[in-house]
Amino acid sequence: MSFRTGDLTRQIMWRRLTSVVEEQAQTLIRTSFSPTTREAGDLSAGVFTPDGRMIAQAVTGTPGHINSMARSVSHFIDAIPLADWCEGDVALTNDPWQGTGHLNDLVVVTPVFRGGRVIAFFAATSHLVDIGGMGPGFDAKDVFHEGIRIPITKVVDAGRVDDKVLGILRANVRMPEQVTGDLMSLVAGNHTGGLRLLAMCDEFGLDGVEALSEFIFDRSMRGMREEIERIPGGVYHAALTLDGIDRPVAMTATMTVADGRIDVEFGGDLRPSLRGNNVPFCYTEAYASYGVRCVVGRAVPNNWSSLSAVTIRAPEGSILNATDPAPVASRHLIGQMLPDLVFRCLAQAVPGRVPAEGAGTLWNIRLLRSAHGRGKAGFNALFFHSGGTGARPGLDGLNATAFPSGVRAIPIEISEKSAPVLYRRRELRRDSGGAGLTRGGLGQVIEVASRDGDPFWMAASYERTRNAPRGLDGGRDGEPGRVRLRSGLPFSPMGRQEVPGGDVIIVEPPGGAGRGDPFARDPARVRDDVENGFVSREAAASEYGVMLTENLEVDEPATAALRLGPDRRAASN
Repeated sequence: MSFRTGDLTRQIMWRRLTSVVEEQAQTLIRTSFSPTTREAGDLSAGVFTPDGRMIAQAVTGTPGHINSMARSVSHFIDAIPLADWCEGDVALTNDPWQGTGHLNDLVVVTPVFRGGRVIAFFAATSHLVDIGGMGPGFDAKDVFHEGIRIPITKVVDAGRVDDKVLGILRANVRMPEQVTGDLMSLVAGNHTGGLRLLAMCDEFGLDGVEALSEFIFDRSMRGMREEIERIPGGVYHAALTLDGIDRPVAMTATMTVADGRIDVEFGGDLRPSLRGNNVPFCYTEAYASYGVRCVVGRAVPNNWSSLSAVTIRAPEGSILNATDPAPVASRHLIGQMLPDLVFRCLAQAVPGRVPAEGAGTLWNIRLLRSAHGRGKAGFNALFFHSGGTGARPGLDGLNATAFPSGVRAIPIEISEKSAPVLYRRRELRRDSGGAGLTRGGLGQVIEVASRDGDPFWMAASYERTRNAPRGLDGGRDGEPGRVRLRSGLPFSPMGRQEVPGGDVIIVEPPGGAGRGDPFARDPARVRDDVENGFVSREAAASEYGVMLTENLEVDEPATAALRLGPDRRAASN
């Protein structure tokens, strides 16, 4: 595509706009009261047209927040017509079906006025550690059990904070200072975005961003169509089985590529769950479309237009399209696995461009203790942790890295400051990455104990303990995850359970799967893996057919004999 002079100017404005939304996100991060936002980056930020279409998003953020928030702003405009917004207004909601999928996510929307009219909206989302109700976990029977639900409501009206809204919120959560502080950090981020957008309009002599947004949408749609048209048209099928809570969840996906569009329809055993792993459609759509966008049109900006090239479908009322009032607090257990299912379809359409399966769902450590009747302060803490990602085309998987959520691990020092716990161990889990031409990323081993000797509760919600990440193109599966007590007492990967004061909880997230024939991996790379502690000498021989000397040098004759001999493991195993 060639640029006209006007297009080049708009391209410069586009770059400026992306810096505006990134400053919006950074303001949110720097003013946040919660480590989940400040340290882990569990948030989203973006700018929208007056009719609710997302123009641009901040790079900082998670797909589950960004792509679901892309639809959320239209709900705000439906609830509060454009004529009823005033300068200085701020509205919020945490409704799972009008926001980003569960009550702990707070969405805040702020209009930007210029010349007496709304020219844009800024929206931001962050995860609140506590929102009342039963607290962390999936044990609630419906959404009313899970916490306070705030419909779309103005919390700031023409510049004046509504203390009644804040009072209701504070009265229903366990950590009122942190929750209201996080709310105000969302307000501050949107305010910064609005100021920077108005400064941009002054600099470029703009009355609004209509022409710029249409330029962005047009080029994004054309870019997506060009990318999709390079994919062989057809219908592709895939299946994925997850552990589930009370029963396995067997899902299927049918992907249709035609006419410059991609359509993904989910099926299988999608009966709704009686527990909180149901997924509102906004979250299903967010992560499924993200799976497509990771492979198709990666250089095309993520906005209303590019997302419109991908259609996601799931049966209404199913576990992937939960309806009010289903419990949805742990919607990430299934939602964050959807990119792997989408990748299985794309692996047939565009071989060589798709990673193997990884740990997928976050392996967060959720700990709590009630203050009631104890004479000590209670706490409710969330520590982000991850397993390994699947092996990539030409590259190994990433160790202990959150994909697809993209959040960062919270530093141990911050975690220990936010709750009376002690990290006794945190290290990579050797041999957990699936063998392959490219190796799966490693999981990790995490040991946490009570610092004051008192027991605490853990809300365990861990996927891939029975169904391991699957290898691709002859690569081996990753190691499944597990959770246990050092004492050997029974402990389930699903459910709220007590950790005795003198015991240690051991959490071992899964490793990512391998990609390609392990016996085709360069022996020198296997040697480096052993030296770095990623692979044991035993696994080097059994999984990769590489024999090492005592000095960790490749024994070339022994390796050649092993790789070509009758004991060679079939790549299809």
